[in-house]
Amino acid sequence: MTMQLPAADLTWLTSVPEAQAQAKKENKLVFLDFTGSDWCIACKLLEADVFSKKEFSDYAKKNLVLVEVDFPVQKKQAEALAKANDALLEKYNVKGYPTLIVLKPDGTVVWKQEGEPEGGPAALTAQLDKAKKK
Repeated sequence: MTMQLPAADLTWLTSVPEAQAQAKKENKLVFLDFTGSDWCIACKLLEADVFSKKEFSDYAKKNLVLVEVDFPVQKKQAEALAKANDALLEKYNVKGYPTLIVLKPDGTVVWKQEGEPEGGPAALTAQLDKAKKK
């Protein structure tokens, strides 16, 4: 399953295994966004201040396979997706939203950020560049 966000023209997957396979094939990192897309104010700010910006979009297209791990309140989610997201929440010990996690294609965590990262797209992409070298 994929989801298109028109503002940044990015494709967000909802399946980590699918994202890992794509990342391996394209030599990219997997970027997980744990979000409460329809209720979390910080998550909405992250979308508006970072994900929707051209600087992040350009970086993501070259370096990342994006995965949205969503925990909506009002939007209906398929039961299988909700269960998969719950399992990811537990696996990566996510305690709040947004939480960003970057994985190598083999599943190794190379970076984790709890809460909205400060400094906008430039600061985030700089942190991601450091994670790429791990």
